[in-house]
Amino acid sequence: MAILANAYIVLLASVASTFGQNNATLRLQIVPQDVTVIVGAKQNVTVRLVGLLSQAATVNFTQTNATEGNDYVKLVPPTLGFDTPPSHFVNRTERISLVGLRAGIFDLLAHFSPPTEFLDATQAFVRVTVAKSGKWIVVASVIGWQYFLAWTWSFWPQIWENRARASVVGLSFDYLALNFVGHSMYAAFNCALFWSDSVQEEYLRRNPRGLIPVLANDVAFSLHAVFATSLIIGQCFFYERGQQKVSYIARALVTVFGLVVLISGVLVTTGTYHWLDFFYNLSYIKLAITLLKYIPQAVLNYRRKTTVGWSIGNVLFDFTGGSLSMLQMLLNGYNYDDWDSIFGDRAKFGLGLFSVLFDVLFIVQHYILYRNSNYIELQGENYPGPGSVTTSPRPSVSA
Repeated sequence: MAILANAYIVLLASVASTFGQNNATLRLQIVPQDVTVIVGAKQNVTVRLVGLLSQAATVNFTQTNATEGNDYVKLVPPTLGFDTPPSHFVNRTERISLVGLRAGIFDLLAHFSPPTEFLDATQAFVRVTVAKSGKWIVVASVIGWQYFLAWTWSFWPQIWENRARASVVGLSFDYLALNFVGHSMYAAFNCALFWSDSVQEEYLRRNPRGLIPVLANDVAFSLHAVFATSLIIGQCFFYERGQQKVSYIARALVTVFGLVVLISGVLVTTGTYHWLDFFYNLSYIKLAITLLKYIPQAVLNYRRKTTVGWSIGNVLFDFTGGSLSMLQMLLNGYNYDDWDSIFGDRAKFGLGLFSVLFDVLFIVQHYILYRNSNYIELQGENYPGPGSVTTSPRPSVSA
């Protein structure tokens, strides 16, 4: 009988390894894998164990970054026990309650005992965010949608101003060229991480307890940005543009970025690079362009001593979006007691601050430095001046 029982277990193991993942006969997982808990409140997750179980086992948990006696959450129950079923095949789910103790962000890891090489524990974790207040989460979410809408709408004042003036004189073509390349790189990166299964698999392989960092609104924003920037570039072919053209410096930068894309693509085809590395390089190009793209427009305004042709509406919306974005980061840092995500990633925070500072520069140029010259030039285009009263609509020229 013992021989038959052992043979039965071996047979089940071979069947389970055929259909299981990574030849594992047991799979331990926690769902969902991303939860938010409020301090003093509780949130439930489900622990599931499925597969061959030849002996009684225990599942216990650890919290990353937590010190002894200073956990982020209290677990109820703190451990789970699994007895060996008569068939040696287990398919059981248990609920664990997470009670928030202190704010923070950590991974809750499940550990199987006794250890076995036939265990698939790739999904035996949950990313937990413990917040001080649920109200601040709502406020941060509202702010997030506000800056998303502000950034999305920021393209359209420039489009309307170009149409109203039937001219793109005063709008830097270098800025347009760099902006188009940057948003195109960003859109490609977002689309790849959001829709490509192979790119997502590579990302999760490198970040086993990570979550895909691209959301649907990221894809929507970047695609809209490419569309709106393309529309502005199209206007440059039909409206008055004077002697403006893309400078040799901007052409050289675009060429360098193009070579980076080309070389990265060649490295992918030769097997040196993965596609994820290719799209990472596109995101780095976007970051570099964010540092550079505003400089040509600021210089053009300085040389012309006017901001006419450069929409202040675009600047105000961009300033609003950037300010709200940093406000949300600071609010989340306080609510989740997670300042490292802000000041630990200085590049990300610095880029946001850099863009806002340029917006401040454009605001100073428009409303202070070149205010009088703006008024004089607008009068020459039959625009109503500051403080003027008009009963007729602003004249427009059909596109």
